Order: sequence, then C-alpha cells, then structure tokens
Amino acid sequence: MNPRIAAQLVLIAAVVPVAPIAAQQDSNLVRARAILREVPLVDGHNDLPWEVRTRAGGSFDSLDISRPQPGLMTDIQRLRQGGVGAQFWSTYSPGDIGVGAARVGMAQGDIVHRMVERYPEAFEMAGTADDIVRIHRAGKVASMIGLEGGHMIENSLGLLRAFYRDGVRYMTLTHNVNTDWADAAADSMRHGGLTRFGEEVVREMNRLGMLVDLSHVSDSTMWDVLRVTQAPVIYSHSSSRHFVPHLRNVPDDIARAVGENGGVLMVTFVPEFISMPAYEWGLRQEKVWRGFLAAVGDTPAVRDSIRAWNSANPIPRPDIGVVADHIEHLRDVAGVDHVGLGSDFDGISATPVGLENVSTFPALLAELIRRGWSDGDVKRVAGLNVLRVMRQAERVAARLRKERPASTARIEEGR
Repeated sequence: MNPRIAAQLVLIAAVVPVAPIAAQQDSNLVRARAILREVPLVDGHNDLPWEVRTRAGGSFDSLDISRPQPGLMTDIQRLRQGGVGAQFWSTYSPGDIGVGAARVGMAQGDIVHRMVERYPEAFEMAGTADDIVRIHRAGKVASMIGLEGGHMIENSLGLLRAFYRDGVRYMTLTHNVNTDWADAAADSMRHGGLTRFGEEVVREMNRLGMLVDLSHVSDSTMWDVLRVTQAPVIYSHSSSRHFVPHLRNVPDDIARAVGENGGVLMVTFVPEFISMPAYEWGLRQEKVWRGFLAAVGDTPAVRDSIRAWNSANPIPRPDIGVVADHIEHLRDVAGVDHVGLGSDFDGISATPVGLENVSTFPALLAELIRRGWSDGDVKRVAGLNVLRVMRQAERVAARLRKERPASTARIEEGR
C-alpha cells in the first residue's frame, strides 16, 4: 500500500470514533433536558437568600438576579437553562445567634417572598406538591422555604406554626450548633439525640405537613427522628458516608432506614462531603484556622490570612462523576425511590467540575443517562421522589389534624 494512503487511513481511524462519542454525549444532554420539561427538577437547598442579605442588604435593586451577577451561582437566566422546576430556598441564620434568631429567620423568608413578588414571571410560591406541578407547567420556578436550623423557632411551637404559615415547608432540625432539644453533627453530644420537647417538635411538624430535614443533625438525632416521625423525612443536602467520613454525610445503615421510612436523601455537591481529597483539604484548612485563632484571635487580619492560605492552597475539585457515584450508591442502599438532589449552590465557595452553577443540572442527569439509567429512574431522582414525599407528608398531616389540635407543649415542662 502507498505509504501516504496508509498514513491517511491511520489518521481517519483515529478521528472517526470521536464523532459518535460526542454525538452520544449530546444526545444524553438532549434527553436530560427533555426529562426536565416533563417533570420538575426539585433542588433541596440553595442559599441565595443569605447572599442577597449579606451582599446587598436584602435588596434586589442592588443585586438584580434577572441577569447573572458576579460571584453568584444563581440567577433567573441560569435557572431556566438548568431546567429547575422547584427550589427550596434556604433561610439560614448562624446557630449561635441566640435571641433574635426568629427575627432573622423571618427576615430571610421575607427575602424569598419579595423575590417572588419582584420577578412574578419567573417565580411563584408553592405550598403543596400539586402546586409544584402546576407552577412547573406554567414555566416558572415553584418556590418554597427551607428553614435551616431549629434554633430559629426559639423553643416555641407557636413560632414553628408561624413559619409554616409563612411558607416554610421543611425545617432542618439543627445547623452546626446543638439546639436546646436536638444534637447537631458538628457539635458535642449534649442530649443523646432528641429531648422530649424535640420529639414534640417532630410530631407537630408531622401535624403541619412540614418536612423534617435531617441534614446537619447527629446520628443519634437521626435515629430518634426515624423512631418518632409518622411522615417521611428528607436530607436536604447531604451525601454518602460510604465514600467520605464527613459527619454531615449519611451512613449506610441510616440510609437504609430512610428508605424504609419512605424518605428521600438529596445528594449535595459540597466538595468536602463528596471527595476524600477535598475532605482532607478541609481538615488542613481547619487546622490552619485554629492555629491562627489560638495565636491572635478572630480578627480581620486573621480572616485575610485564611483567605490567602486558601488562595495558595485551592481546594481540589472533584468532577461531576463523583456526584453521580454518591447518587448511585444511595440508590443501591436505600432504593431508587429515595434519592434526590440538594445542590447547596450559593452556600459553597467551590463546586465539582461541571456543576458550577444552577444551569448545569442537566449535565448531571446526562451523566446518569450515560451510565445506563432509564428515563423513569432519572425522573425519580430529578423530582418525582420529592413530590411523593411531600404528598405523603400532606396525607399524614390531614389525618393528624383531625386526630389532635395544635400542640401547646413548652420546653420548660420537661426535656
């Protein structure tokens, strides 16, 4: 054979396989986007309200999300690109804030309501699973509030009910600090799980139809809730401890119990939770932080030094496949009906490669499709599982409201 022709044939053979692979990747993305037109993608956790509060004093005049804003992972344009059909907007305050926590929680909820009022073409408040379906069909993002930390009810079931009336549809029982009635994952053991009043909080959430969120709580609190609750639970933004021993993740035995409870584990994108290199980076960062604090205390200069350390030692970012690994593992342990998505966008400083902002959700679903997932199972993970949990919680609430009145229990009456 002519050497020149042979060389050309080798070159063609090297090039030809690339086109089908690229075409397959494109077709997976097309399928993912088609799925999100059929069912709402429900994201369990987005911290945009806190960003609006801290960057712009809560003003959408100063931080107009009708267009992309520097440093934000969320805006209307990219929500549409990402096919987001429903969003639990996190309303957060620091767990050690003390008196006034409820005021901050309500102010955070007010940001969500004002966002919906400011951009009615993009958002609508949702209170039920049926609301989500209707709003998604109308081409808007169904918006609900997730109260990130039980400290914000200030030990009052009356305040819990007020938050529900304001649009809160799940409450994370703790943030990183114990409450007076539940232990947090990041704090020392104080109660051994839930106190008697903590059990009453869970029962009242069941009666209201407010989902119990177990992200951030200790393992003992998780087990206590699963013993007490009559409705399915959620994890709004946690991943699997099978891969990374972070206490914010869910161990397999509890994940299996959540499947038996009928709940849903919403896999998060936080690098330190899903990747061992990122987790180890976090441990080193914490050691550096504590060293600075021990030497000179918490000052602006110390914070600048930490930022400089982070810049010189950037967190190793996992790729999108690592998130899919967590999803698949929890599917294998808890069942495909018990896995969802809880990004934590705008609550994290780094993301997995390929999941940089809210526009990238279809890429994750395309990765599942590439791995052989059926359209039906992808739909479950995208949002149908959360809708099922919400409907079940609504049925439980309808029954319990007929059986008993609102609880008047007070924490002072016994722990």
